[in-house]
Amino acid sequence: MKTKAKIKPPVTAGKEYTIEIVGLGHSGEGVGRFRDFTVFVPNAIPGEEVKVRIREVKKNYARGELLAVLRSADQRISPVCPVYEACGGCQLQHMAYGEQLNWKRRVVADALQRIGKLASVIVHPTIGVREPWYYRNKMQYPVGEKNGQIVAGCFARGTHRIIDTTHCAIQHPLNNEIAGQVKEVLQMLGISVYDEATGRGLVRHILGRVGVKTGELMLVLVTNGPELPFLRELIDQLRQRLPQLVSIVQNINTRNTNIILGEQTHTLWGRDTITDYIGPFKFNISARSFFQVNTAQAEILYAKALEYAGLTGRETVIDAYCGTGTITLFLAQKARYIYGIEVVPEAIANARENAALNAVDNVEFLVGDTVELMPHMFAQGVRPEVIVVDPPRAGCAREVLDTFISMRPQRIVYVSCNPSSLARDLAYLAEHAFVTREVTPVDMFPQTSHVESVVWVQRKDSP
Repeated sequence: MKTKAKIKPPVTAGKEYTIEIVGLGHSGEGVGRFRDFTVFVPNAIPGEEVKVRIREVKKNYARGELLAVLRSADQRISPVCPVYEACGGCQLQHMAYGEQLNWKRRVVADALQRIGKLASVIVHPTIGVREPWYYRNKMQYPVGEKNGQIVAGCFARGTHRIIDTTHCAIQHPLNNEIAGQVKEVLQMLGISVYDEATGRGLVRHILGRVGVKTGELMLVLVTNGPELPFLRELIDQLRQRLPQLVSIVQNINTRNTNIILGEQTHTLWGRDTITDYIGPFKFNISARSFFQVNTAQAEILYAKALEYAGLTGRETVIDAYCGTGTITLFLAQKARYIYGIEVVPEAIANARENAALNAVDNVEFLVGDTVELMPHMFAQGVRPEVIVVDPPRAGCAREVLDTFISMRPQRIVYVSCNPSSLARDLAYLAEHAFVTREVTPVDMFPQTSHVESVVWVQRKDSP
C-alpha cells in the first residue's frame, strides 16, 4: 500500500511573505492564505494585503508577525495605546469599534453553526457601549524589574515578558493611578519584586478594584511570602498618594503557578470590601470575589438575563455559579424564590451580605460545587421553573447539564464568556428536548477578542 507523501508547508520560519487576509480568527488575529496555506497574523484585518515574517510553522498552519500593511481595509484605525502592538491585553484596537461589534456577533453565530450544528438560532446584533474605553473596574498586573526599575503591566503576546504600562486605555483611570503609585512606593522603599525565573522576590502582582459608582478603591498586593517589610511606611505612603483607598489587602501565593491569587488573604488596612452599584443594587466586593469588570455593561447583561428568564413572580429559580449574587438579586425582583450556588466561600459570604444590604429576602445562597450540589437539591425535591447559569470559560460539566435536564425547567438562561463551550453545551441540551430560542451578544470587553452572550433556552414541551 502506498503511503501519502507529506506535503511540505509553502512557508519557512524567519522568511518574509506577502499575504492576503481573508478572515479573522477567534482570538481576533487575521487569517491569511499563502498558496492555500493558512497563516495567522495578529493586527491584520480581512481585505488587507500585508507583509509578514513567519515566526512558527506547523503541519496545517503558520503564525506570522505583521511587518507592514501594503493595502489597508476601510475598518483599520490607529490604536490609541502606544504599547498596543507589544502588549497582549487588547487584540482589536486597530479595528473600528462598529466592526468589532459585527465581528463578535459573527464569532457567536459561527460557533453555534459549526460546533453546535444550530443553524436557525436568532443571534441579535452585539450590544455595544457609547464609550468603549477606560471601563475595567478590576486590574491585575504582574510585577517585575527591568534595568533596576520596577515594572508592571500586561504580558507581551505569547510570553511572560512584562510590558510596563503607565496608561492603559481600557483600565479605569483610578486603576492606572493605583499601578503607577504602587510601583513608585515599592521602588522608594526598596521592597523586592518577584522573579519568575528564580522564584525569588516578594511582590508578584498588583491587583486594583474600583467602585465605579462610589469611587472607592481596593489595592491587593499578591506576595511570595507572608512578611511585608516597611509595612507602616508602605500603608502611609499609599494612603497619602491614593486618597480614595478604603482597603489594602495582602494575598499570599508561594506556589510556582500562573494562578494569580493564593489561598491566604488578609486585610492590612481599612475594610475587607469596597462597594459599588449595578442598577438599583449595592454590592460588597472582596479581593477574591467575582464581579463583572465592566460595571455599565453588566447592568445591560443582567437586564437581558432577566428578560430571557420570563419571570412572573411564581417561579423558583436556581442561579448556578452565582458569584457575589449580582445576577441573583436582579432575578429576585421577579422570582418567587431563588437559590444561588457558588464554590468560593468568600463570594457566598459577600452574596449573603449583599442580599441583606439590599433587603432582598427571597434568596438563599449555598456554598458548594454545582456538580455536586445541584443533584443533591434535586434529590431533596427542588424543582425550578428557571435555571440561570454563568459558568467558567470551560462551560458546564456534563453532570451539571444532566441535572438541568433531569430538573426539567421551563427555561434555562445561559450567560457565556466562551462561544465554543456555549455552542457545545447548547448542542447537548438540544439532544435532550431543549431549544435555543435567542442569543444576544453583549460587549463587556471592548478592544479585546472576548465576547459575552446571553441565551434563552426553552424546554420543547413547556408553555
